[in-house]
Amino acid sequence: MANPASQPVDPPPTVPRPRASRPFSRAALKRLAFLFAAIGAALFCAYISMISMPGESFRGALPPATDSQRALAAELRGYVNILADAEGGVGRVGNRSTYYPRRFAAAYSWIDDQLAAYGYEQRNEYPVQRGAPVPNIEVIVPAKSRDGSGGAKPRILVIGAHYDAFQGTPGADDNASGVAATLHLARIFRHDPQPMELRFLFFVNEEPPAFWTDDMGSWVYAKACRAKNDDIAAMISIESIGYYSDAPGSQRYPQPLASLYPSTGDFIGFVGNWRSRGLTRRAISIFREHAQFPSEGAALPGIMPGVGWSDHWSFWQEGYDAIMITDTATFRNPYYHTPNDRPDTLDYDRMARVVEGIEHVIRGLAAE
Repeated sequence: MANPASQPVDPPPTVPRPRASRPFSRAALKRLAFLFAAIGAALFCAYISMISMPGESFRGALPPATDSQRALAAELRGYVNILADAEGGVGRVGNRSTYYPRRFAAAYSWIDDQLAAYGYEQRNEYPVQRGAPVPNIEVIVPAKSRDGSGGAKPRILVIGAHYDAFQGTPGADDNASGVAATLHLARIFRHDPQPMELRFLFFVNEEPPAFWTDDMGSWVYAKACRAKNDDIAAMISIESIGYYSDAPGSQRYPQPLASLYPSTGDFIGFVGNWRSRGLTRRAISIFREHAQFPSEGAALPGIMPGVGWSDHWSFWQEGYDAIMITDTATFRNPYYHTPNDRPDTLDYDRMARVVEGIEHVIRGLAAE
């Protein structure tokens, strides 16, 4: 008998190993990578178009005020003191809304008198409902002729501010500050025509209960412009521009913007929607070129809180490009829509620098 150990032994059968399972095929991974790249590119494009603005915002200590800035600050203070005197003293207006019709009418009369004193012989009125005892007020600086071609409808630049105040408040920042700026601009451009027709508007019924309704004064006006097919190149809403703070954490934002902008409320904001992104970028670029003052800008979805909270919203509804220039109001000013929104809470030196910058924005836009 042979020795079993010397006999050849067959190898044991090979048991196939299970293949490692892959959650995604190579094709699926490529598609996923492409998707993430597309999302990243879209976010980058959105940042460039909506958040990143041309030019550089001014940083550091403000330079000493010039003589013209000091004079302008005094002019603006005088206007705000008259419109927003909470006590309604002699020659003062105070609370001005549909809930205080006599003071509202007094505001209308005072603004109309100022415009007449500047030399505006024709002051157009646009009546508004919802209990408003007074109309929108419009004055026009005709465009200077570019090539002598008469008869063609001019391009138009609208600059406006609402002169009503939230019920029971003196409304110094919101929005006597905007009215004061618009009055000053109407005065300096009265005899200084630009290539575009300039229209200076003083709107009623921006505040509740007419806000975002058919009775909102600026929407009444924008609808009338659309019905006439007016060629409005741009609208600038000057909304609450007088409150500033150097305190860290003084500036708030609707989410998710807090990580993208400064936390100190020492700047002026330029706000547009997606359609008006070109106007937003152009306006802040001009401002930054000429004004030594901090500025931030954004062209955001109109549904985001705060983005459409003024008269520029009305022009968006009628298909016009429009922006708001603002200190951000409720996102900075603790007195917003309260009885403490008084003239002595505003910074007229900074406000004057902003208004000077807006003048340059108007000149730059009107020349295009």
